[in-house]
Amino acid sequence: MLRLAIQMVRHRVTALIAVACAVLGGAALITGTGVLAESGLRSHLPAGRLGGADVVVAADQEFHPAEDLPIALPERRTVSSRLVGELAELPGVTATVGDISFPAALVDAHGQVVPAGDPQAAGHGWSSTKLLDGAHVDGSGPAGSGEVAVDSATAAAAGVKVGDRVQVVANARPAARYRLSAVVGAPGAGVFFADTTAVRLHGRDSSDGGSRAGTVDLIGLRTAPGSEERVAAEVRTKLKGTGLETVTGAGRGDLVSPGAGASRSLLILLAGSLAGIILLITGFVMASALAVSIAGQRRDMALMRAVGATPKQIRRLAAAQSTVVAAVALVPGVALGYLLAGQFRGLLADRGVVPSELPLTLSPLPALATVLLMALAVQVSARGSAWRTSRMPATEAVAESRSEPRNPSRTRTRIGLLVIVAATTMSAVPLFSRTVLGATATSLAGIVGAIGLALTGPALVRGIGGAAARLTRSGASAPTWLAMANVRAYALRNAGIVSTLAMAVVFVLTYTLTQTTVLAATAHDTRTGTLAQQRLSAPGLGGLPDGTLAAVRDTTGVRAAAPVTTTTVVWPYKQFGDTETESGSAMILTPGASDVLDLDVRHGSLDRLTGATIAVSSDVARSRSAEVGHRVSLILGDGARADAKVVAVYARGLGFGTVVLSHDLAAGHTTTGLDQSILIRTDGTAAARQALTAFAVSHPALALENTNPTSADGLKDAPPEVWINLATIVVLLVYLLLSIANKLVAATAQRRVELGALRLNGTTPRQIRAMMRREAAVTAATALTTALLLSALPLALLGQGFLGRPWPAGPVWLLPALALTVTVTAFLTIELPTRQALRTPPADAIRAQ
Repeated sequence: MLRLAIQMVRHRVTALIAVACAVLGGAALITGTGVLAESGLRSHLPAGRLGGADVVVAADQEFHPAEDLPIALPERRTVSSRLVGELAELPGVTATVGDISFPAALVDAHGQVVPAGDPQAAGHGWSSTKLLDGAHVDGSGPAGSGEVAVDSATAAAAGVKVGDRVQVVANARPAARYRLSAVVGAPGAGVFFADTTAVRLHGRDSSDGGSRAGTVDLIGLRTAPGSEERVAAEVRTKLKGTGLETVTGAGRGDLVSPGAGASRSLLILLAGSLAGIILLITGFVMASALAVSIAGQRRDMALMRAVGATPKQIRRLAAAQSTVVAAVALVPGVALGYLLAGQFRGLLADRGVVPSELPLTLSPLPALATVLLMALAVQVSARGSAWRTSRMPATEAVAESRSEPRNPSRTRTRIGLLVIVAATTMSAVPLFSRTVLGATATSLAGIVGAIGLALTGPALVRGIGGAAARLTRSGASAPTWLAMANVRAYALRNAGIVSTLAMAVVFVLTYTLTQTTVLAATAHDTRTGTLAQQRLSAPGLGGLPDGTLAAVRDTTGVRAAAPVTTTTVVWPYKQFGDTETESGSAMILTPGASDVLDLDVRHGSLDRLTGATIAVSSDVARSRSAEVGHRVSLILGDGARADAKVVAVYARGLGFGTVVLSHDLAAGHTTTGLDQSILIRTDGTAAARQALTAFAVSHPALALENTNPTSADGLKDAPPEVWINLATIVVLLVYLLLSIANKLVAATAQRRVELGALRLNGTTPRQIRAMMRREAAVTAATALTTALLLSALPLALLGQGFLGRPWPAGPVWLLPALALTVTVTAFLTIELPTRQALRTPPADAIRAQ
């Protein structure tokens, strides 16, 4: 069977090139997605400043819902400092360090903050230098509260050396002068204080009584040579059931910064969101390409049936032939997938979605999964395409090998109509759920509708061809009459081409306009709901210094000012009897936030955001039974459980998030405990603006900016997820267009006998070219019309639900560009193979068949 399959491949190269291209592109996309998923599960950040620690003990920075993937917690969880002494007594431990990190920044001679890797965690105690991997120290450690040490990169950037006087802002305190006692040869290690000074600056002293008093961020252990694994095992045994993790090797890097380590989970979520649409489109394209390829071999299969081949043998032959082609295309496809994953990781790093230091995990697992998936898809698609021919009686199969079934399958048509109805129903979701999740229903409805079109396509194309044939029955030119007759007679062949072209248009329209519409709605919510004209922040300091809010309120022309911070909240809730868990960003506001923000509160009031209280968006309140007065259970960003009372329900959840925490509730549950920014509403005068500008200039690292959001008409400052989705759209569109082009070339090349017969009957090459152009025009027009019809309702409902108007937001050139692309693709991929076929003498074309 394999030898026969290989022989058939040699005689069907043109048709099977389309199959090979579909497999190659699909393998690349699936492999790339698999690499991202595996990297999210297994990749680790470099150990960095923990490189000298053999064993690291830290709190678990993940929430583990039942029967679901863990959810990363970006706010630092702490460890009791008493454990430092207990672990130091274990055999094999040579040094134990309780490490703490807090905001710190060096101010140069010009009053500018020297850039640091992570200003929120740049400050440490001097003992943390023991965790560095062999760093050279120039000088000596800080001897008291008036001395500091910095890493070599910071010293070089500030132009300072040992013995110089420097200014340091630590944990939101006013800038203070210190003597530089040492320079540590570990770039990016941060600013080091005497241990007692670091504990005092960060409020970790047991006598302070703060929420983090008597704690450290993590504990690093250095062990005797060869005892690392034994010590790690003893530590795990000792800490069993405490919720603390014992980490060695590559996993240490994830503990340096919980926020950076949490970015790995984003890769898993991203791969999961991409996998569905990639598998759907890949399967559709492959099935379509195999259908064209096997349709061109119906005569060969029919003759095999006539000489005694069984239906099972016919299907095995079709599957074997397709598998041979797939095997050839899989190798470069998988290799391309690894390269594609590298490029995609670069895009994510450039957009700040993942740290640039996070490497990809490259292993054979994604390639193996791709091979298995593609092999299964090829087998199923090939056997399905050969099913009808293999099941027909031999004589009937031979008779039908030069034509198509007279009437399209009614069952197939009815199923297609049901799928289109389901897609139409799905497109109504944005009317009831003005959320990002609700918007995804629009793009999904478009793709499902395109699948329904593929099923109903033969009946639709036959109907269009019949109507066109009746209209051109009298007075039409010979090429036009022939083109319309071909459209009607070969409805199955033409429907496969139309549905694939339509899917490309539907996919690009729905996915792109969904992104731009959500972006426009979010910008509208933010713009309308932000009453403040200015925002003050201190990104280089890791948070706003103490006293900034009071000083801003006393500034000339300031009418109101309120702090705004963001964190992460995990919300478990009941849905249909099951517990669902959702993680998302949440704002932290004070009762005075209503003076600078208008969240369009429908029930309750933001003035009541004191104590253990929250406000929620109307969509969440409705779907999770969280109306005003109800109590809900949340997991805060550091894993602490909170029972909070809902005091307000607001409508602008798209622009401001689904949850708002009171400042009191979030206190002690963020990594720094500092406010990230202040929203300022002024009297609108130039004097107020000048006064705020002067205030920002007089304090190091304060940044004043307008709150006006970026216009929705531009994508320059769009959120990273928008760029990721648009990049995905471009890659998938290229795959679709290449697959469509190869499919059209293969379908046209298979018509050599038909074209040869027409020429023997007196049709001139010019008339044949005219006929094929008219067929291309009908194909492109039908694909564009059906694609617009499938996209129109979902996009209209999306616009109505998100923007209050029955059309989406987006670039006006998108539809004309798509129409031009589809038309040019259809004409070129039909015209060029036709010209090539006409170079062969008609008798030779028929004889070769």
